[in-house]
Amino acid sequence: MSDSEPLGRPLSWGVHLLTASGAVLGVYALIAIATARLEVAILLMLAALFVDSVDGTLARAVGVRRHVPEIDGRRLDDMVDFLNFVIVPCFFFWGAGQVLHPGWLAAPVLASAYGFSREDAKTEDDFFLGFPSYWNVLAIYLFVLGIGPLGGTLWIVGLSLLVFVPFKYLYPSKVEPMALRVALGVGGVVWAAALAACIEWPEWARPMLLGELTLGYPAWYLWLSFTRGGLAWRRSA
Repeated sequence: MSDSEPLGRPLSWGVHLLTASGAVLGVYALIAIATARLEVAILLMLAALFVDSVDGTLARAVGVRRHVPEIDGRRLDDMVDFLNFVIVPCFFFWGAGQVLHPGWLAAPVLASAYGFSREDAKTEDDFFLGFPSYWNVLAIYLFVLGIGPLGGTLWIVGLSLLVFVPFKYLYPSKVEPMALRVALGVGGVVWAAALAACIEWPEWARPMLLGELTLGYPAWYLWLSFTRGGLAWRRSA
């Protein structure tokens, strides 16, 4: 560490602590689900999603690999993500009655285990390859939109299959140009706040169709993924 970066190591450890705190949020979300406090669990899932959306950018900004080389930040991030993006929402599917039978939960867990372990899970041009296990987002929408167990099971099975389809999904924190990255970040904050409002003040949000309106953000994300990514084989041809 050079004299010009005296805070590099403590800042890097702070970023790692922020990443690891996502796992703490995940544990509290599991407790909330087990005690039938589904609204609290959703707020915790949104908080964990926020942590995941900012820790990578902070890690690159402070140079965690250079200052704390003994910690593999990507491995830490993957462990926390598997908890918060797969295990917690799958438990939520069951706790909220969003699946016909617990046996169906094997599909997203097994598919995501495959997806997370792929060497090319994140492509060289900074895309996710295959559905990036946004099960937490699905769980929240099934709850907010009041979709029953049959619809929930169909969504779970369909998205599990998409893990194996080599479609390139946008990596929001690495997208170029920077203006689009900032727009996605600001949009993500507004989107998460709107979903939190749907949970905190449902009597106000439902008549306004706020939950349905928030679908505009994931639709924008999918459109950007289609236009900038698409099928891997098509892009490499």
